[in-house]
Amino acid sequence: MNDCWTTILDFAQTTTTRVGKQLMQDFGKVQADQKADGSLVTQADKWADQEIRDAIASNFSGYGILSEESDKLFPGTEWCWVIDPLDGTTNFTRGIPIWTISLGLLYRGTPIFGYVYAPTLNQAFHGFWAGSSGLATPIGAFLNNHPIHTSIDSPSNNHFFNLCSRSTAAIKNGFPCKIRMLGVASYNFLTVATGATLGGIEATPKVWDIAGAWVIVQAAGGVWSSLKSEPFPLSPGEDYSDRSFPTLVVSRPELVPVFQPFLEGVKI
Repeated sequence: MNDCWTTILDFAQTTTTRVGKQLMQDFGKVQADQKADGSLVTQADKWADQEIRDAIASNFSGYGILSEESDKLFPGTEWCWVIDPLDGTTNFTRGIPIWTISLGLLYRGTPIFGYVYAPTLNQAFHGFWAGSSGLATPIGAFLNNHPIHTSIDSPSNNHFFNLCSRSTAAIKNGFPCKIRMLGVASYNFLTVATGATLGGIEATPKVWDIAGAWVIVQAAGGVWSSLKSEPFPLSPGEDYSDRSFPTLVVSRPELVPVFQPFLEGVKI
């Protein structure tokens, strides 16, 4: 790995570890306010957002920032960090130990590096996905620096599929897997990357929910299937605060037609 990518990976690890340590002190102890879109936000979210933005500004001069809690307009810079300082705020406030800090690094509007840290689980995911960028990036997806890959298994009653709370209409007779609901968009999809689940759906994820996981899932061999509009590349000057990107993720291409029929009743 050349010095550029090592610097980016080290920055993501150091920053999320530091922020995560403080968030662990607040975990299950803070009150949440409701935002205009109905989601929750705490002072911990806002603190983490500011800390990460300040760290980016200090280490990556000229890079843009797109964040759930502050800068929601894509600046159109060649390089841009997308931040979700606390994905899973409801879990966080209720003391449920599944929530993450998510970072995605975009080149010309498309993620090429993703880093997602789950402090309570001591799990740090990262991946590189050059796609059609023309950049020479490292290859692969990792959990705590160990390579991960999606499952090659076929669906059965002993395999899992994740839903979000807005996609429960998919639960119909004949659904080919057991259902799980984790409450965190990034972690939903990352369980596919590790092979723990065969797929997952999020009906209303925002760009900061998916930017980091988008890279890691594909680097791990998974299939990212947008159910409405493609999230990337982002468009300069666009406000992404009220735009959702319904998504189906599966472990391999053959499973897309297996699960898609069950999603017909899901409102997206």
